[in-house]
Amino acid sequence: MALGVAILGGTWTVAEPRASSFTLANGMQVVVIPDHRVPVLAHMLWYRVGAADDPSGTSGIAHFLEHLMFKSTSTMPSGEYAKRLAGLGGRGNAQTNYDTTVYFQRISKDNLRAVMELEADRMVNLKLLEEEVRTERDVILEERRSTVDANATRILGEQMQAALYLNHPYHRPRLGWADEMAKLTREDAVTFYKRYYVPNNALLVVVGDTTADSVRSFAQATYGRISPRDSPVRSRAVEPEPVAARRVSLIRAGTPTFLRYYQVPSRASGDPGIGDALDLLAQVLGGDETSRLYRSLVADNLATATNCDYIGGDRDSGRMVLVVVPANKTSFDRIEAIIDREVGDIRKRGISQEELDRAKTAFVADGTFDADDLLSLARRYGEGLAAGRSIEDIEGTPERIGRVTVDDIKRAADQFLIDRASVSGTVTSPPLGRATANDKK
Repeated sequence: MALGVAILGGTWTVAEPRASSFTLANGMQVVVIPDHRVPVLAHMLWYRVGAADDPSGTSGIAHFLEHLMFKSTSTMPSGEYAKRLAGLGGRGNAQTNYDTTVYFQRISKDNLRAVMELEADRMVNLKLLEEEVRTERDVILEERRSTVDANATRILGEQMQAALYLNHPYHRPRLGWADEMAKLTREDAVTFYKRYYVPNNALLVVVGDTTADSVRSFAQATYGRISPRDSPVRSRAVEPEPVAARRVSLIRAGTPTFLRYYQVPSRASGDPGIGDALDLLAQVLGGDETSRLYRSLVADNLATATNCDYIGGDRDSGRMVLVVVPANKTSFDRIEAIIDREVGDIRKRGISQEELDRAKTAFVADGTFDADDLLSLARRYGEGLAAGRSIEDIEGTPERIGRVTVDDIKRAADQFLIDRASVSGTVTSPPLGRATANDKK
C-alpha cells in the first residue's frame, strides 16, 4: 500500500511511492493514486480556503458556503446534485476545516467523469438565490445549537481554542460565532465564492481503480474548461510568542472533563521531523492503554478515560490535546498534578526505547488501516498538499518515523510541552438546584 511500512527484524521497510501529480492549464493540481483491488474510486476536491479565511465580522462564511454548494446552479435546481449523485450509486459529503473546504464522493470507476462534471458545474455556476441563503442560514444555526451549544465539552474546547490563539484566526470556531452567523448575507456568500472557488485555488485527489491518464483526460474535459482567475492571497495575522499559561473554567451541565491544549508546530509549519516526533510523543503520553496517562489515571481508577492527540494537519500551527474524564470524584487538581508529573518526567528524563517501539508499532497499524480506506488515503494526501507539504514529504513519513529516536521525543517535549504555550480547561456541573445563565436559555 502507499505509505505502507513494515518492521522486519528491526529494519523499517517502506513501499515505493505510487502517487502521481499533474497540473491543468488553468492551474488546478490533480493527484492520482491507483488502487485496482475493487472497481471503486474516491474523488476529493479541496479548495484552499477555510474558516481561518473568514473575513472579520463574518465568521462561519466558509462553512455556510459549503452548505450552499449543494443548492441550485444555473444548470440544476436545488436538490438535483444529491439526486444525480445517488443515481450514479455514489455517496458524498463535505467538510470545512480551518485551511480547507473539501467535497468528497465514493463512486464506481465508471462514473468518475460524471462526478467531475457535477463538481465542475457547481465550481462556476452556483446561483446563490436569496431564498436558499435564508433557509440554509437557519440550518447552520441549528447545526451550531445541536452540535456545539448543547455539548459542554465542545463549548469548552471552542473557548480554549480562542484562548490558545490570541491573534491568529485559528481562534475562531470553524462553524463561526452564532451572532455573526445569523447576519451572514447573500452578498457575503457571493463575494467569498467568487474569490476562492476558482480552479487555480483547487486540488483534486482521486484514489482507486483508475490511471493517471484516465483521470487527466476526464479532468481536462470537465475542470479544464473553467478559466482561472486571480489567485487569492492569504493574509493572516501572526500569533505572538506565548508568554503566559491560560485557564478556562466552564460551569455547565455535562460530564466533568479536564482538557489541556499545547500550541505546537503543525507538520507543515514545523522543522523537518518535528511533526513525526510529536505524533509519537502523543502516542506515548496518551494514545492507548499502554500510555503513561492511561496507566497513571485509568489503571489507578482516578479517571474513566484519557486520550492525547497531536492535531498537526493545519497550515500555520498545530496543537497537542489531552483529555481526561475523572472518576470517583477525583479532583481536577489531582488530575492536573498527574498530567504535569508525566509531562515533566518526559521533558526531564525522556522515554524508554520500549515505549518508542510500541508507539512506532501503533503508528504503523493506524497508517495501514488508513491506507486501506480510499477516502482516508485521499484525505491524507489532500490535507497535506493543501497545507503546503509535498508528495515526497507525505510519502516519506513512515521512513522518518522509523528514524525518530528517544532523544528526538525528549527534545520535542522539552521544547513544546511548556506551561506558557498551554491552555487548561475544565467542565464542572453546577450545584444541584442551580443552573447557569446558559442552561436557563
